Amino acid sequence: MKRKPAVSDTEFAVLETLWDRGPGTVRELSDELRARRHRWAYTTVQTLLNRLEKKGYVAREKGGVAHVFSAAVTRKRLLGQRLKELAGQFCGGTTTPLVMALLDEGELSEEDIAGFRNMLEHLDGGDTGTDS
Repeated sequence: MKRKPAVSDTEFAVLETLWDRGPGTVRELSDELRARRHRWAYTTVQTLLNRLEKKGYVAREKGGVAHVFSAAVTRKRLLGQRLKELAGQFCGGTTTPLVMALLDEGELSEEDIAGFRNMLEHLDGGDTGTDS
């Protein structure tokens, strides 16, 4: 699978808005971004959406008079892509040091720990049910 081009911080703010509010026109997204304290002109938001569309992160549909933009990639998928890039840059491509650094820096709830255990059991091919 071909890797998509990187997303800038400003483009990420637009994607985050699409994930949070759902599809919208340039005007609607511009208003939402303004409410989030981004003071970008309408044309700047339009340019960011056009860039994201060319990169494959945003889809455009003709909806009445205005085009409606929606996220073409999920937050989880972009997170996975960025984490793979970090692992490649800082960890020689292996994810173990990255995961260990995240675990060392964060406080884990019981729910987080249970989720990790479940994921590891699933990856290991083990039974994810309760012991009998």
